[in-house]
Amino acid sequence: MALSVKHFCTICEYDGISNTAVTWCTECEVCFCGDCEKTHSKSGLSKHHKTMSADNYKRLPTFMQEIRSQCRDHNTINEFYCSFHACPCCVQCVTDKHKKCQDMKPLSDTLHQVKSSASVQLFEKDLKNVKENLDTTIMYLKTRISTINIQKTKAIEEISYMRKSINDNLNKLEQNIINDLESKHSKLRANMATILQQMEQGSSQIDQMQSQFTNLIQHATELQMYIGLKEIEKTAKYIGDLERTEHFIEKNLEVNISSALQSFLQDVKSFGDININTTSSTLRLKTGRKDQAQHLVTEIPGIEQIKPSLLTRLTSPKDMKLNIWACHILPDSRIVILDNNKKQLVLFSNDGIFIRNVVTFTKNPCDVCFVRNYTVAVTLRAANQIALVDVEKNKIIQTIKLSHECYGVSSDGKTLVITSAGSQCTSVNLNDMSQTILEGMQGISTEKQE
Repeated sequence: MALSVKHFCTICEYDGISNTAVTWCTECEVCFCGDCEKTHSKSGLSKHHKTMSADNYKRLPTFMQEIRSQCRDHNTINEFYCSFHACPCCVQCVTDKHKKCQDMKPLSDTLHQVKSSASVQLFEKDLKNVKENLDTTIMYLKTRISTINIQKTKAIEEISYMRKSINDNLNKLEQNIINDLESKHSKLRANMATILQQMEQGSSQIDQMQSQFTNLIQHATELQMYIGLKEIEKTAKYIGDLERTEHFIEKNLEVNISSALQSFLQDVKSFGDININTTSSTLRLKTGRKDQAQHLVTEIPGIEQIKPSLLTRLTSPKDMKLNIWACHILPDSRIVILDNNKKQLVLFSNDGIFIRNVVTFTKNPCDVCFVRNYTVAVTLRAANQIALVDVEKNKIIQTIKLSHECYGVSSDGKTLVITSAGSQCTSVNLNDMSQTILEGMQGISTEKQE
């Protein structure tokens, strides 16, 4: 309501004077101040006009205040009402803009006894229902916002838990390999230290013999000299034997990082996917009366009133001769085509430009439908199969085998329904891929020929 808006006298404004309006003439559709209202009420042409106080006029919704009986484009009285466009129009409008509109009625007929009609009498109840529906919807949306906030928090906790689990596992694996490194390093070092000690002892003995060699020659007996030389030979032979064994084979420590960890760094491009999955709404609103406000609410045009118009032409490469068996518009307005010539799924942009061949099938495809995310389902009739295709990744992500030929297919994102040539249909639960035969359902009666 526009109660805060101040209206001024329309007549006085023409003279550049801003006098506050006190009345509104519903027929002249102008505001009057006290003086102008007196003149208006005494004029022979307007003394019987219906007026209302400016305060009551302010209480009308803004959109109602803007409604005029005079055409804004041609400044002439609106004499007709176009039901198709839900708007009043003058004679000139009929000629200029509404030549093809079939349901044109005199405005006087449309407005005849509107306020006393059953629709208006029930208008208050309808407004109450609308208000309740709005309140219900607002509460529903607030609940949904609260729900997705909780879902976001849980998702963050799940991501953090997964990150912590990965960190904990990597820490454990890191400690295991470090422990293994310490063990093997200690063993190698101990072996080499033992040999080093033996070599140092032998070297010390040789140093002692070298320093006393002259004394040995002058003072040692023949027996002592002979036995001493034998000991020296043993030491030399021991060193030679060590060189020929594996004790001096070089053993180096090295680490080989797990190929799984290396591929993790190379292959893992994201932590996961965030999906918005749709389910049936739990919102329940009060339904309106089918016959309410017949003269006030625009009727939905019938099929005979719909005027088809060309929106887009598909442009394919010159060497591509398509034999189109099915076509589907994706939620992002791109278009997928089933080409039976080359048994392929083809992708076009929303303005009809060829993008690429998505996948090629070994059997002739028959029908296609959108499933969810970037996935479409394609029926392969002769193979008794459904192929789930990721349009973004250009690959078949899953194949579902059925007990009958597969013609038409439809999906609500949670279930696939596939028809056969006879009276047998199958529904496939996309969560667990369980199948249910729908006996007695009417399938396709005439087969397409490959």
